Amino acid sequence: MNVTLTVLGTRGDVQPMVALGIGLQAAGHRVKLLTHPAFEPFVRDAGLDFHGLPGVDIKAMVGRLTERAVRKGANGNQLILAIHALRRLKADLPVIGDAYWEACRGAELIVANPVLIAIPDSVAEKLAIPLVIAALQPFDRTDEFPFPWVYPRSLGRLLNRWSYPLMALAAWPSLAAPVNRWRQAHLALPALPLTYLLRRLHATVPRLYGFSAHVVPKPRDWPAHSQITGYWFLPRAEPWRPPDALTDFLAAGPPPVAVGFGSMVVHHPEESAAIIVRALTRARQRGVLLTGWGGLQPSDLPDHILAIDAAPHDWLFPRMTAVVHHGGAGSTAAGFRAGIPTIVIPFMMDQPFWAQRVQDLGVGPPPIPRGQLTVERLAAALETAVSDRGMRHRAAELGANIRQEDGVANAVAGIQRILTTGTL
Repeated sequence: MNVTLTVLGTRGDVQPMVALGIGLQAAGHRVKLLTHPAFEPFVRDAGLDFHGLPGVDIKAMVGRLTERAVRKGANGNQLILAIHALRRLKADLPVIGDAYWEACRGAELIVANPVLIAIPDSVAEKLAIPLVIAALQPFDRTDEFPFPWVYPRSLGRLLNRWSYPLMALAAWPSLAAPVNRWRQAHLALPALPLTYLLRRLHATVPRLYGFSAHVVPKPRDWPAHSQITGYWFLPRAEPWRPPDALTDFLAAGPPPVAVGFGSMVVHHPEESAAIIVRALTRARQRGVLLTGWGGLQPSDLPDHILAIDAAPHDWLFPRMTAVVHHGGAGSTAAGFRAGIPTIVIPFMMDQPFWAQRVQDLGVGPPPIPRGQLTVERLAAALETAVSDRGMRHRAAELGANIRQEDGVANAVAGIQRILTTGTL
């Protein structure tokens, strides 16, 4: 069958969907992936068809959001930040909607990440084909924890449960008018009501969650059409060849600490890099600094720290003694799978939620929000991560459990059931 996958987001959002697409294609389906043009080589190299998503400069958008998040604090109101992010997309909605329509025509199933879910939902309605929501964060209503973008820790059963309709009520009004104009003008569909996202909470559209039940056990009050599959990791078809500088650095001493903020666009990167370098030095740890989008690269580095642009996490992290990152879903998954302690410096959105899971699972020290990052705090966290035997044992045990899972195969099996029976 023809399946279209749609992703609006960063590399951490796109990569798991590419892994899922590879699994679907291996099962005999023809797969097209709609996402940002920057990821076209990545998608095509994986053997998937590509359709570009115009109108959204994802790097610029992430940069604006990270700057705002650092000012407000990562433990602040992530709901307000999420609404701010959605509002920034209003002007792009017509071109985004048209790209979804073009990419999905001829498809027999749409698998979409839940950002701007009204767009793939509308396209599926017009084409009269099934829609599957593929999410990397929990968003089904539960009384066990609040909506991840609202607050990272439990607010109590009642407030936890009500945080989900709160998010729906807050997020939809600013998008309703432009989405409905597009629906009516381009798809000839009636307007969606102001209660649309509230109704979505109760809809029976299948949800596949690309994380591990060892990290977030399925809440007892989740519906049957929501399935936690395990993480969606890329297969490694051939060994990655590291640069000589990295090979030589790893051979020259004990396992270092990997530090990087992935797709977060770090403002004042020299200041951030200086904090990291001084903290590693104070904790007497070697480090591999992953510069990424944020440009974490000071002018001079001591011999015990190496800076590289990027490296596959599945290759690099198992060779580390610990990892420091921003708490994105993909980086967190890779750290868990490697079986090493994780230090999270969350910026925004769901990152405080994953940071809290790291702490609650006992596989890393308490998170350090980006706005509170200091040499002293990071050095203390590094010393804990490398010396706490209980933490290291729990991290190794979690990694072994995750490595035994096959999230892609479980998700593909779920999609096969939907195609044949209509349900999970």
